[in-house]
Amino acid sequence: MIRTEQVIAEALKKVDSDKYLLSIMVSKRAEQLAGGAQPLVKASTDKEKFTDIALREIAEGKIILDSIIDLK
Repeated sequence: MIRTEQVIAEALKKVDSDKYLLSIMVSKRAEQLAGGAQPLVKASTDKEKFTDIALREIAEGKIILDSIIDLK
């Protein structure tokens, strides 16, 4: 299993080391997952926190800013 610190480091690379942006993206995606969205990575929503799943999705490049923010 990959360490949380490694996942965070990879996710930060995806957002140009912007911790604020990363926290917003994780929060929004975790909210979507809690609302019933399907994870884009292999994960068990019963065993893992939504924030951990969201962080892994961002680190793996499955989630980008444009796909997570609803501009309505």
